[in-house]
Amino acid sequence: MKKFGVKHIVATGIGAALFFVLGRFVAIPSGVPDTNISIQYGLLAFIATVFGPIAGLLTGLIGHFFIDFSFGWGVWWSWVVTSAFVGCVIGLLTVKLNIEEGEFGVKGIIQFNIAQVIAHLVGWGALAPVLDILIYAEPANKVFVQGLVSAGINIITTAVVGTLLCVAYSAAIPKKGSLKEEE
Repeated sequence: MKKFGVKHIVATGIGAALFFVLGRFVAIPSGVPDTNISIQYGLLAFIATVFGPIAGLLTGLIGHFFIDFSFGWGVWWSWVVTSAFVGCVIGLLTVKLNIEEGEFGVKGIIQFNIAQVIAHLVGWGALAPVLDILIYAEPANKVFVQGLVSAGINIITTAVVGTLLCVAYSAAIPKKGSLKEEE
């Protein structure tokens, strides 16, 4: 497990702020009520993969809280909790990736995307709708449609944006042994 230190706290703060900005200002309506196409889950998956499950959990929790709060309709806790869950699960399932060592090839991309698909399907396809029913007494058919549409959208945007962020980050890290002293 990755130790949670100062760089993780800073990454969490920056990640939550970017999650908020992307979710609040870069969202496209999907056609399903209260469900948008947005890229913040790609960023969340990147933060969770690089900095671990605690950073992923806190980034999703804080970022989604402020998105809901800023709209003025109140905080929709079922979805806030689900964003935190998704970040945590991706962080747990990708903890063994060597992304910080500049190793994120085909195998890493596949593992990253399997992790994010699992997290989104369980989070948005099951957890969010069940919490909507339990907390807000929402109709099951409505919330499961919203959840499954959200899962599908988030899987696609995370596959594109999250994978690109991880590949770019990994490529930018100097490889071990690549820095040699000149004679």
